[in-house]
Amino acid sequence: MAELVAAAGSSGLKGKAGRPSHRNVARLKRLAGQIGVGIACLALWQLVYMSGVVKPLISRSPGQVFWFFVQIASDGTLLPALYSTVEATVVAFVLASFVGVVIGIGLGLFPKVEELLDPYISAFNAMPRIAFAPVFILLFGVSQAAKIALAFSVVVFILMVNARAGIRTVDRDIRLMVTVMNISKRDMFMKILLPSAVPSIFAGLRLGIIYSLLGVVTSEILASRVGLGQLIAGYAGTFQLEGVYAVCIVLAVIASLLNAGMALLERYLLGARAL
Repeated sequence: MAELVAAAGSSGLKGKAGRPSHRNVARLKRLAGQIGVGIACLALWQLVYMSGVVKPLISRSPGQVFWFFVQIASDGTLLPALYSTVEATVVAFVLASFVGVVIGIGLGLFPKVEELLDPYISAFNAMPRIAFAPVFILLFGVSQAAKIALAFSVVVFILMVNARAGIRTVDRDIRLMVTVMNISKRDMFMKILLPSAVPSIFAGLRLGIIYSLLGVVTSEILASRVGLGQLIAGYAGTFQLEGVYAVCIVLAVIASLLNAGMALLERYLLGARAL
């Protein structure tokens, strides 16, 4: 009997241990597929370069771009620009997230106030933020503050809209039932409205971090002393397109890492909330 129990226990352990291994295999397969797609894109890029389909003035090979990246990474050009861009992106994102989520939740909780402000919010959101870049430069000078202000003006509306939409997702029947049960407004907000809004807010956060990076880089291209956007503008002005492509690839990697970080945070917080 003891042997049967031990055998059953060992088989159960194998089953439990087998599940993570299957997940790891699936992850490795997905990673291998992603790497394969990247290699295929590089091969296609090299073939297009060698075929001469693209004009030589703008065509650069993957090797040329790679060695240019190695050069600016080793001579101290890349790191200060990277730090400046990432710092402004994170600061703008944090400020815009706090302000946007608070205002968006407030608009969702007070529909009468939203009716008064909605035309103006929509009008400001429709304006091209790049048009305000000269204003921010005049206000803050050619500094980090100007880059942060431009990115903030883009991201805050994204978070505002998503937070407001999240509050609105709560079913009216649920609200009515909660009202009949005489649940306090604080409990209704903390236990029903806010948890329902979290997925929509996180969707806005994942979008907002990317737009924060785009806003900062746009500001740097227009006027900046340091930053990845300033490098792009400088290399484009001297027709060093291998430098433009190298910095653009760096920006793509940064955006992917930021998006992956937000996805992990979302998975962790929503998983903890589900538990």
